[in-house]
Amino acid sequence: MSHVTTDRDVSTGQLVSQLTEQVSRLAREEIKLAVSEVQTKGKRVGVGAGLFGGAGVLAWFGGMSLVAGIVLLLATVLEPWAAAFVVAAVIFVLAGILALLGKKQVQKGSPPVPEQAIDGVKRDIATVKEGAHR
Repeated sequence: MSHVTTDRDVSTGQLVSQLTEQVSRLAREEIKLAVSEVQTKGKRVGVGAGLFGGAGVLAWFGGMSLVAGIVLLLATVLEPWAAAFVVAAVIFVLAGILALLGKKQVQKGSPPVPEQAIDGVKRDIATVKEGAHR
């Protein structure tokens, strides 16, 4: 028995080839999106961690100024200790601001999951399923 190729066979073969090519391209694009999304979130977490580190350093300086103020207070009842408390208060306010900024950055970058890419894949699967039922 010989097999004769018909127009219908060629069309089906072409459709399968096109589908394979499109699915492959779509998968590559979704992977690129996922990598980009994870990189962006990773950068945000890094910035947030850096701001937390800055807040820690400023809090340390504030603590040292507070200690210096207490020492000056105990050493004498003159005005130099008041200046040390004002400096400590300003440093603590700055540390609080940095901590809040750092927290926001960490929240923006967490969790480091490529949510947009996952949503895109889910939409693609739904579209393929819908097309298969036609």
